[in-house]
Amino acid sequence: MIQAILQYEFLQNAFFTGILIGLVAPLLGVFIVVRRLSLIADALSHVTLAGIAASLLLEKYVAAFTGLNPLYLGMAFSVGGSLFIEKLRSVYKHYQELAIPIILSSGIGLGVIFISLADGFNTDLYSYLFGSVSAVSRTDLWVVLFISVMVVILIFLLYKELFLLSFDEEHAKASGIAAKSLHFIFIVMVALVIAASMRIVGILLVSSLMTLPVAASIRIAKGFKQTIFLSILFGEVSVLGGLVSSYYLDLAPGGTIVVIAVVILVLTILYKKITLIQQVR
Repeated sequence: MIQAILQYEFLQNAFFTGILIGLVAPLLGVFIVVRRLSLIADALSHVTLAGIAASLLLEKYVAAFTGLNPLYLGMAFSVGGSLFIEKLRSVYKHYQELAIPIILSSGIGLGVIFISLADGFNTDLYSYLFGSVSAVSRTDLWVVLFISVMVVILIFLLYKELFLLSFDEEHAKASGIAAKSLHFIFIVMVALVIAASMRIVGILLVSSLMTLPVAASIRIAKGFKQTIFLSILFGEVSVLGGLVSSYYLDLAPGGTIVVIAVVILVLTILYKKITLIQQVR
């Protein structure tokens, strides 16, 4: 496998991109889960699907879009969807959870329309839905690298503020934290990571990489920072294990990544139960 990675550029692109996604997706996922916004990744992934389908449709009829990486329009739709979610959360102040299913439904609706106008599924769209090792280009790698560096820097600089905002929003506001601006920055980061992850994990499965490693780490972690560390560790194991499995078994990487993440989650749950039983004895 190592020899193949050194020999083929597409494998280098896939593995380096996977390592970056395995870092930033669970990193943001910890804050998403703590804030009880787990479904936001699903909503934005479906909006990203609409952007990808729109890009592939425009490529057929508009010369200016020929050869344009669909990732860019997918990111634009994802960021736009994230901003609409924040707007709707302010409109429905007492029913803020409504914002997510509204955007999710809109994304699915637009995606279906664009796909039907483009005469159904094609190979490109299939790779975006379920992930593909061979589809990751060097351009995709550089885009993911830029987004990953930006996310890590922002999390490092705004860690204390995001921590307070995640656990006690009212106290954070009373402390003078610009909650609205932080919400904006955070939601845009999530949108960009979701769009960037789709080549490896697939649009329909990307939310799993943001939540499953976090769900596993919560079971055994003894603090917030340890939760972040274990989430990233489980995320990397899932991604690298999934990519290796998909290469040898000729499977879509998204499915293998998610299955490994589920296995890790089940193992942590069993470990916690066994530990509790031993303590009782």
